[in-house]
Amino acid sequence: MKKVLRIASGIALVIVGILGLILPVLPGWIFLIPGLVILGEDFPPAKRAADWLKARFDEAREAAFGKKS
Repeated sequence: MKKVLRIASGIALVIVGILGLILPVLPGWIFLIPGLVILGEDFPPAKRAADWLKARFDEAREAAFGKKS
């Protein structure tokens, strides 16, 4: 039952995240990344997508604020 709830919550977060990427009033990445992290525990493609998004976020942060120490 826990696994089903975890997968359902991950899918819900990903759906809300995708809607947030489309709609200008909702920040999609706030929901998309946690949803992919939750799904990444059970689905390797979701884990790869979450790792890719984290790497892109780190690159953007370094570009904006300089190298991390």
